[in-house]
Amino acid sequence: MKLATYRNGTRDGQLMVVSRNLNAAVAVPAIASCMQELLDNWDGIAPKLEKIYQQLNDSDVDGSIQFDEALCESPLPRAYQWADGSAYVNHVELVRRARGAEMPPSFWEDPLMYQGGSDDFLAPYDDIEMGSTEWGIDFEGEIAIITDDVPMGVDAKTAGQHIKLLMLVNDVSLRGLIPGELGKGFGFFQSKPSSAFSPVAVTPDELGDAWKANKVHLPLLSEYNGKAFGKPNAGEDMTFDFGQLVAHAAKTRHLGAGAIIGSGTVSNKQGTDHGTSIEEGGVGYSCIAEVRMIETIRDGKPATQFMQFGDTIKMEMKDDGGQSIFGTINQKVVQYEGPEK
Repeated sequence: MKLATYRNGTRDGQLMVVSRNLNAAVAVPAIASCMQELLDNWDGIAPKLEKIYQQLNDSDVDGSIQFDEALCESPLPRAYQWADGSAYVNHVELVRRARGAEMPPSFWEDPLMYQGGSDDFLAPYDDIEMGSTEWGIDFEGEIAIITDDVPMGVDAKTAGQHIKLLMLVNDVSLRGLIPGELGKGFGFFQSKPSSAFSPVAVTPDELGDAWKANKVHLPLLSEYNGKAFGKPNAGEDMTFDFGQLVAHAAKTRHLGAGAIIGSGTVSNKQGTDHGTSIEEGGVGYSCIAEVRMIETIRDGKPATQFMQFGDTIKMEMKDDGGQSIFGTINQKVVQYEGPEK
């Protein structure tokens, strides 16, 4: 099943059922007004939406319209929980190597995770408004899952059963602000502004054989300023699967329905110590920081600049037939003019 949230003037938007080919959509206000209502009562509502989804794929449904990604909020415009992991330890290793730091052995055994802001997600086509390019604006291509209610202390194997939906995410990061914040020993805050999620969220069964062992085994495609930037496979080099990430998040707390957990930046070793760009025949990267890390390792200093005003980033994932699965995240960095007066 594929679902989206249309803008409708409310904070939580209108839940839409979307056809598999992303051509058609239909609102279902008599069943669920918004995505959170569905997640709060998944077992009761999801089977009804599944019937509508099958009808939408087979033929026209009364009230169906052409699906338009530009009208979408993120599937959950706001959420009770947004926790982002760092399951691709290759990414973490690169960060530390670039500054000459050793990798603690525990990083391979226990996931890294931070709690992000979830009250104001960006829509997939929203501009990334920033006050200064000196903050080191970067995109980060990731996979994210949404859970139902998860009990505290759930084991990793059982945790996978609580995964109800998957999305793509651009976890915007401000690299210039990160060192100062981490140096205080209290974690990310200003350096992690609002994230944007794909127009469409899908149930795991929509991925077919690409969903196995609680991982998505497909390339995550990134285009930076209209040029191919990355296509790493999200199922490769993922040290911790989503079941493990959910279990980690629920170790000391219950997770409420609608909790979002991210994979961290999708990153492949590509048979080398640090990966290879698309221009060099590799699968590229999912963030600018990795390119700068490699430049630092190779040349002693980075050469690639972070995002500037006017720069664009597009993210997408396609099935084996070339069909877009989640729709596209398509954003531009713009100057923030300050609060309205």
